[in-house]
Amino acid sequence: MNSASYQILHDTHYKYDSPVSLAQQLAHLWPRSCAWQRCLEQQLEIHPTPTTRRDELDVFGNPVTRLAFERPHDELQVNARLRIEVLARPALDFQQSAPWDETRNTLTYSATKMSPDILEACRYRFESPYVHLKQSFVEFSADCFAPGQPLLLCAQALMEKIFEEFTFDGEATQVATPLVQVLETRRGVCQDFAHLMLACLRSRGLAARYISGYLLTQPPPGQPRLIGADASHAWVSVFCPVLGWVDFDPTNNIQPALEHISLAWGRDFSDVSPLRGVILGGGNHDPEVRVTVMPLSA
Repeated sequence: MNSASYQILHDTHYKYDSPVSLAQQLAHLWPRSCAWQRCLEQQLEIHPTPTTRRDELDVFGNPVTRLAFERPHDELQVNARLRIEVLARPALDFQQSAPWDETRNTLTYSATKMSPDILEACRYRFESPYVHLKQSFVEFSADCFAPGQPLLLCAQALMEKIFEEFTFDGEATQVATPLVQVLETRRGVCQDFAHLMLACLRSRGLAARYISGYLLTQPPPGQPRLIGADASHAWVSVFCPVLGWVDFDPTNNIQPALEHISLAWGRDFSDVSPLRGVILGGGNHDPEVRVTVMPLSA
């Protein structure tokens, strides 16, 4: 199959304990266009109606919507409706990728002029709010990075190691759980596994970015697909000179293909959170999020 089409529903509902008098929200809910996917239709329904709305691109090139609310409100509903076509990606021979240590040297600053793609990749080599660089991540991944080994084979081995040694546990972590704790407990969710893989790669001087998106999940045999039962997903993209950016999903130990829908990318989750903001008032509040990824053939 050369392509797949999906309808995606992403509903976020905040119900506040007390009225919010002022608020500003930043939404990463428009998918970016790229070589392997096209957005065919998009709608963003917002209640209450924002005082101002501005659609633009963020510093990483992701579509972003800035919302301001200057009237009191006790709830916020943001519903994204998308129709997306995902295209097949070309097969790559990982053996042909440059050695990882050679790639690290290529990405290291020198007096020689760097090409635009190398300069762009370098912004994903450093620490970010949720991804710190530590020796413990170098040690954890040591058996995946033999000297002279092709970079993409190393990344594949690291993906497999995380998949095999860690347990998916939705109760084990929160957004701000330190990666060192994830490494100790060997438990977490897709966001944690993506951050961990980023930390292992960047701690070795390699460039890798965080991908936020959706994954088509299959209901149990004989059961219907439930509306709102899916969730956002996260994976990693590794920069490889000549071949470009190559995606890896450590949560599922696969290379993203037709069932992965890319939404946005950045240094880590903090750059591409679907919806975040600053409010005045509101009291305690937790969002209710419902995501549905539906093949159009269904």
